[in-house]
Amino acid sequence: MDNRDLRIELSAHGELILMSPTNSGTGRKNAKINQRLSNWAEQDGMGECFDSSSEFTLPNRAKRSPDASWILKSRWDRLTPEEKNKFSPICPDFVLELRSEGDRSSELEQKLEEYIACGARLGWLLDPIDNCATIYRPGQTPIRIENPAIISGDPELPDFEFDFREIL
Repeated sequence: MDNRDLRIELSAHGELILMSPTNSGTGRKNAKINQRLSNWAEQDGMGECFDSSSEFTLPNRAKRSPDASWILKSRWDRLTPEEKNKFSPICPDFVLELRSEGDRSSELEQKLEEYIACGARLGWLLDPIDNCATIYRPGQTPIRIENPAIISGDPELPDFEFDFREIL
C-alpha cells in the first residue's frame, strides 16, 4: 500500500516481484481483452470481472495480479466489504495472462499453474509473440493452441469467446 505507483506481486515464498509498466501496444491489447471479458460478464450476470491492477491474496499467501480475471458472484459475495476493498483473499475462477515483450514464457506458465493449484477453474496464457494460446484447467495437461482464432471459455465461462486475432 505504501508503493501505489509500483506494480508489485508477492510469491508464496514471500519474494517481492517488481513489474515494469506495460508498453502502449500491450496496454491496448490488455484493454481489448478486458473490454471483451467485461462486456460478457455484464451480459451473463453470473460473476465479476477484474482488470490487471486488481491484486488477490491466493490461498498459498501469494499476492498476484492477473491481466484479466473473473470471479463467480456467489463466491465474491461471500467476502466481507473489508475483504473486497483490499487484496481480496480469493483466487479468481478465471485468470488470464497476456505475454508481452519483456515476459519469460516459463514464468507465466508457472503463474498459471499456481492459479490452478490455488483454485482457478480456467486459465489462459495468451502469447501474441509466438502466436499461441495455452489453456489451463485443474487435473488436465495444459493445451497449447498454435495460430488460434476464436478461444472459447466454455464450460467455465458459458458462451464467452475471444478472438485471439484482435491482439496480433
